[in-house]
Amino acid sequence: MKAPPPGWPRISCGVYYLDPGAAIDWLVRAFGFEVRVRIEGDAGQIVHSELTYGDGLVMVGGAGSGALRPDSDQQSPKALGGANTQKLCIYVDDVDAHYARALAAGANIKRELATTDYGAQYWVDRSYEAADPEGHRWYFVQRMS
Repeated sequence: MKAPPPGWPRISCGVYYLDPGAAIDWLVRAFGFEVRVRIEGDAGQIVHSELTYGDGLVMVGGAGSGALRPDSDQQSPKALGGANTQKLCIYVDDVDAHYARALAAGANIKRELATTDYGAQYWVDRSYEAADPEGHRWYFVQRMS
């Protein structure tokens, strides 16, 4: 098996938004992502983006069809009445501070911050789940033990 290109994790994901530019700005402000690449077309539309959180990578793109991809079926949960088939799980160093930041930025908290003990043979996590303005679900976790 050939290794991924330098700077790329073995698994990354893409999420699609009706307004990807606004989504990128919000994800940076609310969840602490950093923009590694943001390529805009002549009309200001997002052509490609790469956001990082630690060693994780998320690409944010435009939902639906358009000039760049007329046959695209990529959709935002917002365009589908809130339907969502996945959530992204991200480990953070201080989930309490992360929760406060997300809440201050207007994240829709779907599951409040809580500690879960999976038993002595496993571990203890502290986590919460939030939805961004277009309905993508994000699950933030800190391993406690």
